[in-house]
Amino acid sequence: MRIAFVGKGGSGKTTSAALFSRYLAERGDRVLAVDADINQHLGQALGHDGPPPRALGAELAWLKEHLRGTNPRIPSAGQMIKTTPPGSGSRLVDLDPAGELLARCSIDVGGVRHLVTGEFDEADIGVSCYHSKTGAVELWLNHLVDGPGEYVVVDMTAGADAFASGLFTRFDLTVLVCEPTRRGVGVFRQYAEHAAGHGVALAVLGNKVTGPDDVDYLRSQVGSALLGWLGQSAWVRAAERGAVAPVADLEPENRAVLDVLRARLDARERDWAAYHRGTVGFHLRNAAAWGNRAAGTDLAAQVDPDFVPGRPVPA
Repeated sequence: MRIAFVGKGGSGKTTSAALFSRYLAERGDRVLAVDADINQHLGQALGHDGPPPRALGAELAWLKEHLRGTNPRIPSAGQMIKTTPPGSGSRLVDLDPAGELLARCSIDVGGVRHLVTGEFDEADIGVSCYHSKTGAVELWLNHLVDGPGEYVVVDMTAGADAFASGLFTRFDLTVLVCEPTRRGVGVFRQYAEHAAGHGVALAVLGNKVTGPDDVDYLRSQVGSALLGWLGQSAWVRAAERGAVAPVADLEPENRAVLDVLRARLDARERDWAAYHRGTVGFHLRNAAAWGNRAAGTDLAAQVDPDFVPGRPVPA
């Protein structure tokens, strides 16, 4: 399953993504936590104090060549863009930490595999945008075949910036972390409006909730989208100061919210054919808007009409 955490800056989305990742890992699930936020703080929130893993965004040329495989519709990796869909001969990837991609670009942090897009560095200033890095995650997700008991948790960029690419459609569930404030609710409404019509399953996780009045406010503003809420937490405050304790020690009422979140995520059923149609749709839009011009060829030819990713259902 794939879940994205979004919200306005300072809402607690990175802390929530890290908390949910560690919660899943302590249950014994295979978890990959991906930092796709320009601020790149997810590793620290997971409890990692060392150097980050090799950034996927810095490995884009290698990634394209790796995923291209022997796909005859893609003559060279240079003709791949962030939306290029897989087809016959493409190299599909999984969440095995021993696989070439994760062995190259991820590290283990307390039982959670951690992958980063990479920081916005000096060479990017005035030249590039951060979507050149998150595009690597989009391309990877388009080629990922994940299985039961496997989770990808992505800490996304803040606010509506996620809509600059099709990455926002690559998840089974999107959780908007929302403070009980007008600005927090405003971001939810903006996100819901942009996501409408794209098949995005959107839920709200209240955060920094101090009492019944905060809960009533969130319910009145977001309605049935409210999945649950996290209250004040000494555990979280200690974790943010570097004292990382087992999630089993989290306050029972906050841990119960994680149980609800996991149940909602696990209840989602992915339609691989529909998922791939979305991949192709965004690819054709990007090809027409800029990709064909950049590649010097018609990238619609990369679409394999008979291909659908995903594992076959056992008889």
